[in-house]
Amino acid sequence: MLEFLKTFERAITSTLLGLMMIVVSLATLELTWIILQDIISPPVFLLGISELLDIFALFLLVLIGVELLETIKAYLKESVVHFDVVLSVAMIAIARKVIILDVKELPGMTLVGIAAIILALAAAKYFYRRAT
Repeated sequence: MLEFLKTFERAITSTLLGLMMIVVSLATLELTWIILQDIISPPVFLLGISELLDIFALFLLVLIGVELLETIKAYLKESVVHFDVVLSVAMIAIARKVIILDVKELPGMTLVGIAAIILALAAAKYFYRRAT
């Protein structure tokens, strides 16, 4: 029974890895398409602030996907989730959120909460690196 569970877990993890590869590939194609469209639309080769923010957000989303791929790959190889990679994914995700935020529309407590998350992740990364 235990061997069956290991095989089942490996099959699920492999399936997730394949699906994540497809998603990251499609997101990269989408990013390429958006950049090309923004570059060729008038004014040519000039990007507005909103276009840049959209591109940066999608770029970071692709990076999150790549980091998740790394996490799944490490889990498939070693059957362990690497804390450092998970922290990196979380930091990229919160950076993406900060980049696309319109701070004028958010209540102050939301900004304080985001700041607390950033500080907590930075502290976790610091203490993890210090411990290893």
